[in-house]
Amino acid sequence: MELYKILIVDDEEEIRLGVIKKINWEYYGFKVIGDASNGIEAWEKANNLKPDIVMTDIRMPFMDGLELGAKIQEVMPSTKIIIFSGCDDFEYAQKAISINVSEYVLKPINSENLIEILKKLKCKLDEEYDEKRNIEVLQKYYAESIPVMREQFLIAAIEGKIDNVNLNEELDRLKINFKFKYFTVGVINLDINNHNSIFKENDKLLPISAQKILKDIMKNIGEFISFLYLDNVIIIGNLKEKEELNYFINGLNEVCRSFKKIISGSMVIGLGRICENFSKVNLSYKDAKNALEYKVILGREKVIYIKDVEPDISKSLDFNENLEIKFVDAIKVGTSSDIDNVLEELFSIKSMELLPINEFKIYGIEILTSLIKTIKSYDLNISDIMGEDFNDYLYLNNLSSILEIKEWFKERANKANEAIKNERINSSKILVDKAKKYIKENYNDYELSVDKMCLVLHLSPAYFSTIFKKETGVSFINYLTDIRLEEAIRLLNTTDNKTSVIGHNVGYLEPNYFSYVFKKKFGISPTRYRKR
Repeated sequence: MELYKILIVDDEEEIRLGVIKKINWEYYGFKVIGDASNGIEAWEKANNLKPDIVMTDIRMPFMDGLELGAKIQEVMPSTKIIIFSGCDDFEYAQKAISINVSEYVLKPINSENLIEILKKLKCKLDEEYDEKRNIEVLQKYYAESIPVMREQFLIAAIEGKIDNVNLNEELDRLKINFKFKYFTVGVINLDINNHNSIFKENDKLLPISAQKILKDIMKNIGEFISFLYLDNVIIIGNLKEKEELNYFINGLNEVCRSFKKIISGSMVIGLGRICENFSKVNLSYKDAKNALEYKVILGREKVIYIKDVEPDISKSLDFNENLEIKFVDAIKVGTSSDIDNVLEELFSIKSMELLPINEFKIYGIEILTSLIKTIKSYDLNISDIMGEDFNDYLYLNNLSSILEIKEWFKERANKANEAIKNERINSSKILVDKAKKYIKENYNDYELSVDKMCLVLHLSPAYFSTIFKKETGVSFINYLTDIRLEEAIRLLNTTDNKTSVIGHNVGYLEPNYFSYVFKKKFGISPTRYRKR
């Protein structure tokens, strides 16, 4: 078992270093991965380092320990919180309980008492991880998993094969209780990275383990149901409000991280758009499968939400809906061979041979509408794909046979496919460029954050953070800090304004925090920098 990671937070350096030096951490199964002098710094480090335990003082500048603990529990519910306090305050103790704090320790900190607390926490962490690793537990869990009829119904639902007329009766009969009106479907794809994993010879138990980790972490985050299908784990989330989606995604990201830690494997989750009726979960499932295709670009160990990577287009044309969806999917994420296959299917209906050519051209117009909508949804140049002087639907009048129409579509669909692939490669850079421009224009907004940035760009925080760091090499907060401090340096060199005014002008409402960030970056306070 690898050592459990600890982050120590206290605004008094003497206390932090004292705690670190007094205990033989490795002997008791732990390692200190970092320390912080305030809540904001700790929050940044916790997001980067993903500690198993956070030990924090309550009273600290910029963000107190209780606020820090609450934020960590929201996005990393598996992390244990130990609170240090210099006073025996019942109100503090109550607040600590409310955010699910593991231990509440009074200062001065006694190393013997702290060791006993660590021993208890290690036993608890060991039990949690051992339970998830235990093959016998997983085998029993597998034997007692979802009844066959219930699982078959859920599979039929995501495949779009359920009878909507008797839907509620069927849900009641199978005791499937959805409380809310909004649904989203996720497809969880798994892989083993470690060849020594206990699951190498028991691969059928791998999705069962993932499903158990999913249930353990998500049980307090939202309503959902999960089941196994085609070597993947499927999750159907049930949301009260659409705005709960980001919270749901944060929980799923935590599942990905836990799976890596516990199983030594990687997990990626494709998540579909929200639908307002259970009868339409098949559309969200198709979205989720499409989102999963982007793992080659975005990597694994994360949630990929379809709206972050693809525009929304209608999939309800007059020709066969299933064939239309296959056609659009082949253009968006398929290969040339996939396009050939779906066009063969589109133009191989026996009865078509008996149709007059004019009637067949109407059928072709419906297919052409789907193609053009797909091209426009990516803001591609129509003439680049359809040819110069393309005269919309009248162009089909110049084609005289089914074979000729099919070959014409094949050529244009392949051009659209290639253009979309190129657009996908460039989209991340474009989004990041927009973000960088917005930061440079609004760095003085003291409320500027990842969440606010994502509202402007209409992205989820998890996806934005991934592409921003991939394109720039630094996190959003570090990039914003560098921009603000560059401007602060300029103002210090060119104006006589007070440092507090300069700090406010570059986005720091609190003068002390501006001084702290400046000194952390340059090793000197703003005042001393100006006096050099």
